[in-house]
Amino acid sequence: MDHIWSPWRYQYVTKAAPSGGCVFCAKLAAEDDTEALIVHRAAHNFVVLNLFPYTDGHVMVVPYEHVDSLAGAKAEVAMEMMELVRRTESVIRSLYNPPGINIGMNLGACAGAGVAGHIHMHVLPRWPGDANFMSVIGETRVHIEDLSITWEKMRKAFAG
Repeated sequence: MDHIWSPWRYQYVTKAAPSGGCVFCAKLAAEDDTEALIVHRAAHNFVVLNLFPYTDGHVMVVPYEHVDSLAGAKAEVAMEMMELVRRTESVIRSLYNPPGINIGMNLGACAGAGVAGHIHMHVLPRWPGDANFMSVIGETRVHIEDLSITWEKMRKAFAG
């Protein structure tokens, strides 16, 4: 059996829950949306950049409510989440023009959730070759822009 290691994930999982708390709840409590990487706040959910993105433009739609399952979320939270995912898809297409987009949610640690106790929907642009040998063998991700630039572009797109 072959094994593929992803050591860059260690940096993510060790920073994901400061002081044993929830990274998303900590972002919500932050005074500064720029520092928290929050690009948009709606009534029940917010859109935040992934601190360790798979590709440039990788964001998550996260409910304010700390809930660990989609079934456990209030109906208005889940409905708004899907509307924000739709809007985020449009924003990503307009800003990055990717030929593909991944949209998904991992429920529970064994399903791959880095933050298992607080649901969140990933939305990320994809391009041919973006998961090539650099990330698989070289243990390196190549990004075309700094997170601060991505934040500015997305913040402006959501405001407009």
